Amino acid sequence: MNLSVVIPTLNAAARLPATLAAFADTDEIIIADSGSNDGTVALAAASGARAIAAAPGRGHQLIAGAQAARNAWLLFLHADTVIEPGWRDEVESFMALPEHAKVAATFRFALDDDSPSARRLEAVVAWRIRWFGLAYGDQGLLIHRDFYAALGGFRPWPLMEDVDLVRRIGRRRLLVLRAAARTSAERWRQDGWRRRSARNVGCLALYFAGVPPHIIRRLYG
Repeated sequence: MNLSVVIPTLNAAARLPATLAAFADTDEIIIADSGSNDGTVALAAASGARAIAAAPGRGHQLIAGAQAARNAWLLFLHADTVIEPGWRDEVESFMALPEHAKVAATFRFALDDDSPSARRLEAVVAWRIRWFGLAYGDQGLLIHRDFYAALGGFRPWPLMEDVDLVRRIGRRRLLVLRAAARTSAERWRQDGWRRRSARNVGCLALYFAGVPPHIIRRLYG
């Protein structure tokens, strides 16, 4: 399949097995771990993934994973996100077209929650991507490594590294695949749907205002 899956982790043992299960028989899975102490690395190795040590911060982890990858295509994915069945055929079809070497793809955003709040958030995300092309890392990012390199790759930021890269990709060069990336809704359930969503919008507003990512992280935790 000529695909390397890159997953940044930090104490992700509880949810990582479901994420990895979707990638059985995938050429290469790289776990870029930044110091887990819950068995994440051992679990990854037992699942056939290759674990590497990375500096703290998701930007650093994604950079390290991309550098370690051996294949032409890269799929970046969060450790609490499960790609639903059917993704493989769709990804293979995408990668088979030569013109897609200079575009990228993301999956349809979904949450593992049956509440109306989850459906509303999914609709908002679909609208945001359709009009602004702003896909976050919890939807995954499929990109050819040459295009990734030409864009300058991820920046070593503690957050907003996903938005920064998709902005450089541009809305017209970002396609949304039909398969869903189903992400854990635990953060929204813990923080409250409105509060968590407002926090995310606040981070995005500060980013567009030019506030450095390390300050945004300090403000929002």
